[in-house]
Amino acid sequence: MQEKLTFESDGLKLSAVLHIPDNHRPGQKLPAFIVCHGFVGSKDESHAQIQAEMMETFGYAALRFDFRCCGESEGERAQVRCFDQVADAKNALTFLARRPEIDPKRIGITGHSFGAAVSVYTAGVDERFACVISSCGWGHGERKFRGQHPTPEAWERFMGLLEKGREHKRATGESMWISRFDAVPIPEKLRKNLSPKAIMEIPTETAWSMMNFRAEDVVANIAPRPALFFHTADDIITPTEQSIRLFEKAGQPAELMLISGTAHFPLAPEDAPRTKMMLKGWLDKFFPATPTA
Repeated sequence: MQEKLTFESDGLKLSAVLHIPDNHRPGQKLPAFIVCHGFVGSKDESHAQIQAEMMETFGYAALRFDFRCCGESEGERAQVRCFDQVADAKNALTFLARRPEIDPKRIGITGHSFGAAVSVYTAGVDERFACVISSCGWGHGERKFRGQHPTPEAWERFMGLLEKGREHKRATGESMWISRFDAVPIPEKLRKNLSPKAIMEIPTETAWSMMNFRAEDVVANIAPRPALFFHTADDIITPTEQSIRLFEKAGQPAELMLISGTAHFPLAPEDAPRTKMMLKGWLDKFFPATPTA
């Protein structure tokens, strides 16, 4: 069952979809996941929707939502800031915990790519989250960008854009807009995995916000709650080392899964069966849909 709804975050109305497994019984309190979409993405027709539907089939409730300034949510379009998204994820938990179908003490958080970075940071600063699953996420914004712009020429070009945007803002009071691919390069062949509702241009302030965002600083706070860092072994979009460093800084119980032969989108149709099997195995051990006695 999927229910379209809204909730408030800092006075803004955010659009969401709640997934409830079909076999849910009246009075049953379900474990659940908050599902965070990726970089200026959408809850719909996206990896976030696939993640939410996967959790539903595994027996969890799932709340996927559009961050402020994205998708169908309120806020100035594309004016994304990392800590605003952390606030949105925390407010999503507050909203979900009040639902009668949900066990408020068993709500995890998950996301893909940028959504994974937000998930890890949010779980690191909010003890209410019971677990976190990071899919191809990142923990250190500047180092991530350096991996995405690896040559001296590419780095100089990227930083030149950001500095130009900063000067433009000082001079005019207005944002300077750049292609999302100027900030986060994605090969043409992989762009089909983006939601058709994803935003294609961003203000340079969004990239500056990402530059200064470091989930690594708080990841150790998640323990003793379980954390999974799932990443493709040769990710050409978000450097694989980002999840390795997060795992190294995390306390136990934490697990790192690196998978070969898969691109940055491990729930794409050709890779989803193996990915789902691996995630289900981790969940059954560390955050089972039906707790053992």
